[in-house]
Amino acid sequence: MSGPNTDFDPVEVAALQPEEVESARDEALAAVAAARDLAELKQVRIDHTGDRSPLALANREIGALPPQARKDAGQRVGQARGAVSKALGERQAVLEAEHEERMLVEETVDVTLPTDRRRRGGRHPITLQSELIADIFVAMGWEIAEGPVVEAEWLNFDALNLGPDHPARTMQDTFWTEPAERHVVLRTQTSPVQARTMLTRTPPIYVACPGRVFRTDEYDATHSPMFHQVEGLVVDEGITMAHLKGSLDHLAAQLFGEGIDTRFRPSYFPFTEPSAEVDVRCFVCRGVDSDACRTCRGEGWIEWGGCGVVNPRVLVACGVDPERYAGFAFGMGIDRSFMFRHSLEDLRPLFEGDVRFSSAFGTEI
Repeated sequence: MSGPNTDFDPVEVAALQPEEVESARDEALAAVAAARDLAELKQVRIDHTGDRSPLALANREIGALPPQARKDAGQRVGQARGAVSKALGERQAVLEAEHEERMLVEETVDVTLPTDRRRRGGRHPITLQSELIADIFVAMGWEIAEGPVVEAEWLNFDALNLGPDHPARTMQDTFWTEPAERHVVLRTQTSPVQARTMLTRTPPIYVACPGRVFRTDEYDATHSPMFHQVEGLVVDEGITMAHLKGSLDHLAAQLFGEGIDTRFRPSYFPFTEPSAEVDVRCFVCRGVDSDACRTCRGEGWIEWGGCGVVNPRVLVACGVDPERYAGFAFGMGIDRSFMFRHSLEDLRPLFEGDVRFSSAFGTEI
């Protein structure tokens, strides 16, 4: 049986020679010391400790040596690699400290300086709601009509069949301008826009009139002396209450969701005959299990506005032939529609100018 090979000469593996290992170590230490920032140190780590570095290749050669030669070669290479790793760690700590100090100097912000940054505002929620309603009517083929908020008494009352003794003319409901002889008021509804439209255009007429209106109401959770309305007017041949019902059902479904319809309750308005109050089906409970619904208070319906067939006297006052044309009109509060749509219980945040409230509705997709 042959004995162990005792004739191995370690110098035959050049990469493991002491001078080669020391040279690779010294070169690595010099590169570590010369690294000026963390990026350069990262490259040094790759070059001198990576899989293709001289010390890593030398370490692989150890396995090819006979057992009696591996100990010395392993100690020699291990010590060299340990020295490089220690130097890398120490240099890493130094460069990281320098980096943090530099950041503190270069990126310091003086918080006492005035800033040119401005908070992004949001469009007012009533503006968004008004534009949404206008878009619905435009999609139906209607037009949008506007008029002045300071209006002639005749257009605000007389043209709409509100006689001189009607209670709405008193100071309890109407803001009158001075002097009183001018007979000018802040409009109490957007109906004067309908009168102006009939006076300046010939039927067929399909218009929606959104805008601000003014009444001497108390300012509380459900009332305001200034609020917003949208009124609709149709004047054409063959118009009936059925057309009115279909238009309001479509508007309700677009505002509050599919499946929401309306119902009429007989009422009285001087400018329409017959007239009705409009209720919209509760968009929370949808009339199902309404006893537990706080929104409609068990009714299954929510009061929305007023409507009716245009009174022939209004048509005559505005120069429209009532024998040939008929029409319908309706009106409801934009503010209340917004409250319904977003489940708000108090009207006042809409008018108090708090940007935190407005920004919550500043974008609508």
